[in-house]
Amino acid sequence: MSLSLRSVGLLALGLALLTACGSPGTGGSSPSPAPATTDAAPTESPLPASPSPSPSPSPTTSPEPTPSPTAGANSADLAGQRIVYSYPGTTPPAALLQRIREGRVAGVIFFAENVGSDPSVLRTAVNQLRQAEQQSPHPRPLLLMTDQEGGLVRRLPGGPAQSAKDVGRAADPTAAATATGNQAAATLAGFGLNLNLAPVLDVYRTPGDFADSAQRSYSTDPAVVGKLGSAFIKAQQGAGVAATAKHFPGLGSAPAGANTDEEPVTLTVPLNQLRSVDERPYQDAVAAGVKLVMLAWAIYPALDPDTPAGLSGAVVHDELRTRLNYQGVTVTDALEAKALDPVGGTDKRALAVARAGVDLILCSARDVGQGDRAATALAGALDSGDLDRTDFTASADRVDALRDSLK
Repeated sequence: MSLSLRSVGLLALGLALLTACGSPGTGGSSPSPAPATTDAAPTESPLPASPSPSPSPSPTTSPEPTPSPTAGANSADLAGQRIVYSYPGTTPPAALLQRIREGRVAGVIFFAENVGSDPSVLRTAVNQLRQAEQQSPHPRPLLLMTDQEGGLVRRLPGGPAQSAKDVGRAADPTAAATATGNQAAATLAGFGLNLNLAPVLDVYRTPGDFADSAQRSYSTDPAVVGKLGSAFIKAQQGAGVAATAKHFPGLGSAPAGANTDEEPVTLTVPLNQLRSVDERPYQDAVAAGVKLVMLAWAIYPALDPDTPAGLSGAVVHDELRTRLNYQGVTVTDALEAKALDPVGGTDKRALAVARAGVDLILCSARDVGQGDRAATALAGALDSGDLDRTDFTASADRVDALRDSLK
């Protein structure tokens, strides 16, 4: 017997509570509880008015350059502009609202527990967050996000009911991918959210492996994954909701149970296979204008022998930014993932992320204090000179440009 859409949605919400970012549940890497661009064209400045006739006309001056969105920001402000917060339950804590009023929050990630049994509760919470945003020194839309991949991985009640695997097996896969992108956008927009930590671009290898176990992968064919993921991205972003391609450089080779939310994971994929299979869909996503790319927490010895991808400059800068020429915003998987336990606590993790050049830090432990600890560590390192302020500011500027492009 087939389940009704409502039943599927309720089942998905229940399962989503068990998932995380890397999982089918947090914008992340695996199926466990968890902890994801169309840039507006610059407008031309009006030409200066012709000078009035005068015996001694004043010399014309060159127009002042447009200041960086973060020009003059202090270290605490800069740090906060790179943190995505989370909170427990259905009511945004006073501490989070205060950080937003101070202009020290980039965004908020939502989970099923933030929705509760009454959808109006989340809409009320989003309204509170947006009111606080308008009270900040430099109001711009918060990045309000969740994981609404489709199928089993849905934080919010609503579509898409089809999983990536369902889409890949559809009679017209491209049409199905476009439809699910539109459905995801409609669901998020209905709650006032503007960013989806989807689609997954992992190219699975064998039935039942990590990416396939929760039906999160479109196909074993990287060209198909790239085509369908791009169709989802274009449809969703065309409807005004930013998309996130994940988990770069790819978790498709991970065996069943290899979950970075739960333990360190090393994927010994040869470099030629990593680039021709796992990274291949990202070329299409970049060409499609995807606004965000999420980095995996797995270790890829072919690129960096010891460091998780999201902490590796070789992966973030050399592979993604330089080799694939990606210019958009990068985001971590869940900062609390156990794959990072060898790195240390929240402060050390946040510093390692910033040094690697990832723009947004996903503090998804449902604890405002986690985001505060990350921000404090970043601000202190900026003040001491341990982090390069120019590079740090460039990341904050990318985040602010993304926020300015959304509603």
